[in-house]
Amino acid sequence: MAGAPEGNTNSNSDNRLWANTIRRAVLQSDAERLRKIAEALLDKAAEGDISAIKEMGDRLDGKSVQKTDTDLNVSGALDFKQIIINGVKPKND
Repeated sequence: MAGAPEGNTNSNSDNRLWANTIRRAVLQSDAERLRKIAEALLDKAAEGDISAIKEMGDRLDGKSVQKTDTDLNVSGALDFKQIIINGVKPKND
């Protein structure tokens, strides 16, 4: 979907403590541990682990966006034969 925001739109670069901590750990370990984690995820997905397969799809293709169909093709005029409005009559004090 072109132009759509990606990731957590309620977050900003100042409050991403978890992501920043992981990035620092990866940089300090020369990405060797991250590679091991990725390999473990690949192995689980290959074994048929549904959550690992979903995670792989989300990381490779992006999370799917729920589409709401709002196709309201109304041809011609709308015919309202009767409109009834019920309410409470206010007291006259």
